[in-house]
Amino acid sequence: MSISRRSFVASLALAAAARRLPALVTEQPGRVQASFDPWLEIDSAALTHNASTIARLTSRQILAVVKNNAYGLGIATAAPLLEQLDVIAGFAVVRPDEARALKAAAVRKPVLLMGPASDEEADWLARRDVRLAAYTRADADRLIRLARNLGRPIDVHLYVDTGMHRMGMPVGDVAGWLDTPGLRSAVRIHGAFTELTEDADFDREQARRLHSLGDAAHTKGISIGQLHAASSDAVAKATSDTYLDLVRPGLALYGGYATAEAMGRAELRPAYRLKARVIRVDELQAGEGVSYHRRFVADKPKRIATLAIGHVDGYPSGAVNGCEVLIRGALYPVVGTVSASHTIVAMDAGHPVSVGDEATLVGADHPSLHPNVVAQRSGWSEYNMFMHLNPSLARRVV
Repeated sequence: MSISRRSFVASLALAAAARRLPALVTEQPGRVQASFDPWLEIDSAALTHNASTIARLTSRQILAVVKNNAYGLGIATAAPLLEQLDVIAGFAVVRPDEARALKAAAVRKPVLLMGPASDEEADWLARRDVRLAAYTRADADRLIRLARNLGRPIDVHLYVDTGMHRMGMPVGDVAGWLDTPGLRSAVRIHGAFTELTEDADFDREQARRLHSLGDAAHTKGISIGQLHAASSDAVAKATSDTYLDLVRPGLALYGGYATAEAMGRAELRPAYRLKARVIRVDELQAGEGVSYHRRFVADKPKRIATLAIGHVDGYPSGAVNGCEVLIRGALYPVVGTVSASHTIVAMDAGHPVSVGDEATLVGADHPSLHPNVVAQRSGWSEYNMFMHLNPSLARRVV
């Protein structure tokens, strides 16, 4: 079958429109209540609890990491909720579009772009007071040029490589970089940060190197602002030597535990519920199977319910390996196959589950539904339980 140029161009336009869907479907409570589409409930009280817990454990303010669509919760949904909290000093993202989204959401606290930006993007962001990361020696000339174009200094944080060897300016290069002619009048340095390796002993050494850099700059009459390094992992491991001036958690803010140790140290609450509705109920006789490859075959009469949610929405395919779903206050095992758009649960015959019933697949309503537990049972990383949530899911703040 041949495809005309007009049809091809139209298909590209439709694809582009689909990529813009998250802005159209976020926070539509009426649609959520009436629709069979799956949705997320964002728990504002849980966000408050988690931020307060982290601040109490570390005795520091928080630079909230809202990268990757605020760990799946929705950057335009989660950031304004977090901004209301006194313990939140500002926000950190890794991509220019995320910084744009924060500005579109009218976030007023400082925003740090920790990743790279093109010259055009850097100009747009700097004009809107987004703080840029200086992470290569070449950034000195670019920042000087940008400041000249804007007619004022550029707000920056220094991104320092203290041993991770992934991103950032090597710590030994920073002193020379700060001496670049014309640079000091072109930038306002608000902070310096590094990325930890998550090896607790070496993390302490990385923090020491960053702190020493600050001391060395101070002897030359240069302030490099607030130092920050500690991620959710460092907070979880109580690596207090890395807390410095600010802590910079992501996952923990949203109720996920970066390590098993953290579960015993801090009571965090999942800040989202992944929900769907029952769209079909069926009765199985002994010997009848369910879904692709008949991976589940009833050994006695069973009732099954099909939910309008699948792995495209961020629910793991491996959920069939022991995960459960909460419907009408009872837990039911996931069986068969989690397909792109459907999940099936099984129960004994006669259980009162009906089309239209709400089902919770992930959340705080039962220990079996906790994101870390679902991740463990399904063979996923706990980070995937957040970051793989489909951006087009409707989000409803509760």
